[in-house]
Amino acid sequence: AADHSRDDGHDHAGHDHGPAATASAKSDDSGHGSPGHVHDDPADRGKRWYQTGKGKLVIFTALLLGAAWIIEYLAPEIGRWAFVAACLIGVAPVAQRAFAALRMGQPFTIESLMTVAAIGALFIDAAEEAALVVFLFAVGEVLEGVAAGKARDGIRALANLVPKTALLEIDGKPQDVPAASLAVGQTVLVRPGDRIPADGEISEGNSGVDDSPVTGESVPVNKGPGDTVFAGSINTEAVLRVKVTKGPEDNTIARIIRLVEEAEEARAPTERFIDRFSRWYMPLIVALSVLVILVPPLAFGADWNTWVYRGLTLLLIGCPCALVISVPASIASAMSTGARRGLLMKGGVVIEAASKVSRIAFDKTGTLTHGRPKVTDVVTFGTTTEAELLAVAAGVETGSSHPLAVAILNKAKEAGVEALASKDAKALMGKGVVATVGDAPAWVASPRYAMELGGLEGLGLRKATVFEEEGKTAVAVFRAKTPLGLIAMRDEPRDDAKDAVRQLKAMGVGAVILTGDNPRTAAAIAGGLGMEFQADMMPEDKLKFIKTMHDEGGVMMIGDGINDAPALKQANVGVAMGSGTDVALETADAAILRDRVTDIPAVIRLSRAAMANIRQNVTIALGLKAVFLMTSVLGLTGLWLAILADTGATVLVTLNALRLLRFNPEREA
Repeated sequence: AADHSRDDGHDHAGHDHGPAATASAKSDDSGHGSPGHVHDDPADRGKRWYQTGKGKLVIFTALLLGAAWIIEYLAPEIGRWAFVAACLIGVAPVAQRAFAALRMGQPFTIESLMTVAAIGALFIDAAEEAALVVFLFAVGEVLEGVAAGKARDGIRALANLVPKTALLEIDGKPQDVPAASLAVGQTVLVRPGDRIPADGEISEGNSGVDDSPVTGESVPVNKGPGDTVFAGSINTEAVLRVKVTKGPEDNTIARIIRLVEEAEEARAPTERFIDRFSRWYMPLIVALSVLVILVPPLAFGADWNTWVYRGLTLLLIGCPCALVISVPASIASAMSTGARRGLLMKGGVVIEAASKVSRIAFDKTGTLTHGRPKVTDVVTFGTTTEAELLAVAAGVETGSSHPLAVAILNKAKEAGVEALASKDAKALMGKGVVATVGDAPAWVASPRYAMELGGLEGLGLRKATVFEEEGKTAVAVFRAKTPLGLIAMRDEPRDDAKDAVRQLKAMGVGAVILTGDNPRTAAAIAGGLGMEFQADMMPEDKLKFIKTMHDEGGVMMIGDGINDAPALKQANVGVAMGSGTDVALETADAAILRDRVTDIPAVIRLSRAAMANIRQNVTIALGLKAVFLMTSVLGLTGLWLAILADTGATVLVTLNALRLLRFNPEREA
């Protein structure tokens, strides 16, 4: 039977807001220098710092500098040339990257400024300082790479949670095989204490499963036949047989790692502004340096060496390295922290938008409630028995996956009633379902629609109204002009829904329920949670309401990742709730893998903390720049202090960003 549309307007459409935002954002280029400066080299990932290309350069440059000092001490007459050699050898790879950027049309890069400053220092007989500057620059790059890499290591470590081998059942006998060789449809045996080797579905056995590697939920959840399990989860109690549903390269952990690494490319508006700022800032610094070098000697007859030195110092201190890395370092740390707790946000665009949210719209079913309503009351009319009523209702609902349909089918099964044979089932948008049951049509529909068709009388409508005032959803079961009875169901709010709404209010964020349910049922749920509500809403009504909220300020829409696609797309941030579902991971701007409503305020807390961290970083970077630009022009600081200040600012903003790795978004301020 076709799915219902009467409760929340389920239309099973996807939502492509997130990927679109990511794709458009990826086209932004920092323009500040070669990618190797700010980002770690893919070839170096997983290596210790001293095994990386930049690490080897630091060690080699340090040895050259040490050798030069020794030579100067032993033979002062050739000591200068030892420092010249140390500078030239150390700056060579930097100059190579600067030349590569120049060929790509980026003349004003951090590497090019470094190269010009180092070579220029040699011409004014400051070889020792030039060599020291090259060494400090290399140290700064390594520290930056080590610190930024820590933000990603937590995500990459997830891959190690998936076991390398699996017990594959072949002809009823378990055999050890590489987990990477598992194929969809195969069955694996998972013993107590073992990690599950692949995403799959339990075919036999009941056990507690610890899903913390994927969802961050440390309390084991009891699972049995038909339940979904994730690669890397731990089987805690009994033997399970698991049917593989996803290949190794497509399991949930692999996709989370891929999603986070791709999301790092999605630049926040603040980051794009800083990139644009650095594009005109770099040429401006070069122009100022040239003026500092030329104007005093030419206009006032000042000493050339003094002002060339100050101009080169200004060139070095002007490097916007700390400013450029300040945003991506914070974004990477925030996303890593979120991913470890099952809070996935697709890049800086989403983090910045979530930090500005002032109102949240909740889809009711499956979000604020469990999405698994249960039949609470069965009322029959006339001579119809309860078994006959359930047999007709189950016949109409056979094959439907709508939560209300599942509740009716489960009730019939519990009562030992077999569904009548049915065909030609058809969903009535927002009204119910009709099907041919036996030889005649039968309906399971809303009381209002049943009244219109003569399938419900005044007494039945009053009874349905009583159910709805109790927070239940009532459906009428009838044949042509013949009422058969009422079935009442209730979908209970999640245990943490009330606490989540309280937390949101404390944060100054309003919350409203948007539901296709009737006003009385919606009022009963909303009243218990202390929320506003809008009822009897079709998908297009939700879209209009979100548009209105959007015009009034930042709005976040929370759904189950499948329904209400237009509303999710219209919101500033669309968030899907669901334990690792394909839709939750692939389509929404953000996804909450644990079925916890309290994770919604946690997402906002994390986003706000990330934006506060970014503001701190920008202040540190610009503040240090302003101080040392002045002292450089006045001659109070030299070349090596300039590069030390630049390196120090880079390390400071990166370490500040890494504080987010220890941030707990679940803790209330």
